[in-house]
Amino acid sequence: MSIVKLNNQSVKNATSFGSISALGTMILIKKLSASSSATLDFVNGSNGVVLDDTYKEYIFTFKNIHASTDDVLLQFQTDTGTNTNYNQTVTTTFVSARHGESNSPASLSYITNRDEAQTTNFVKLNYDIGDNNDDNICGILQLFNPSSDTFVKNFLSETIDNGRAGGSAQNNFVGGYFNTTTPLTRVQFKMSSGNIASGDICLYGIA
Repeated sequence: MSIVKLNNQSVKNATSFGSISALGTMILIKKLSASSSATLDFVNGSNGVVLDDTYKEYIFTFKNIHASTDDVLLQFQTDTGTNTNYNQTVTTTFVSARHGESNSPASLSYITNRDEAQTTNFVKLNYDIGDNNDDNICGILQLFNPSSDTFVKNFLSETIDNGRAGGSAQNNFVGGYFNTTTPLTRVQFKMSSGNIASGDICLYGIA
């Protein structure tokens, strides 16, 4: 029977334990606050871009994103270099768990009219949101190694919104990839219609 050793001592004799370095430290890069904004554009960083090879993973956080228009979606797209067309080819999946205040709807579904299949459309991140004063979207978006010149660019998103259908809580899971090996340098967020009335989007690099 072998004895597990820490710091070259058996566990029963160990007086100190090896340290584990902290991983995944979030470094705030930029915060944008909406005020009846048509778009929120993450384009300008210390070297003219916000996405570069400083980090292999970037995270956007959405805090109380409020829409000016009823029944809309929060969306995003990316671009390369100094381009601002935001039309990279993308493929996605969209799954939503929904539960209404009156116990209906209650479902877990793959939503085919929210996904993309090699389009240049903006990526949909939530099911739907109203424009009532207390309606909002919160969540995160992870973008992996956008500066790679070898691989396509994978991303994952999870959002929660209080939807129009029965005041439902809608937990939305979106995954996909931008089908380009060209480094991505910028990201734009907007609603499917109308403005982003208020709310914050923050960008972090993961050290």
